[in-house]
Amino acid sequence: MEESAGLIHSGGATLWIAHLARRFSDHDGPWRAWSTTWTFMSTGIVLLTMHTLEAFAWAVAFFLVPETPQLKSFEEALYFSIVTFTTLGYGDITLGAPWRLLSGAEALNGILLAGWSTALLFTVVQRSRKLKHTPSGHRG
Repeated sequence: MEESAGLIHSGGATLWIAHLARRFSDHDGPWRAWSTTWTFMSTGIVLLTMHTLEAFAWAVAFFLVPETPQLKSFEEALYFSIVTFTTLGYGDITLGAPWRLLSGAEALNGILLAGWSTALLFTVVQRSRKLKHTPSGHRG
């Protein structure tokens, strides 16, 4: 399951970076305020969408495990997955052995992917500031 979440994240991040590179590769001069705002907002939406898909993939896995009577519906599996993926961990639903270790793996996966998203967002902010403050025609 970690592979699915990693695949979603790496594929999504790669496609998003390629999109931004195409969009701004011929950019000359400072970004307009709206371009910067759009880039930050859309990057946040893309990252949130990827995390939602990743938690959804974990929910499908939990729901399909026949030995998890704690998850009576897909909605409960999705709730459990989101709470676990975000490491919120309310504890109102817990899995029995041997599947409880899988919930720890999801939490670790969520932490790692959140860090990756933070790094990607930071890179977008840094790149936009670099373009914004670079004299026209002089990129580094």
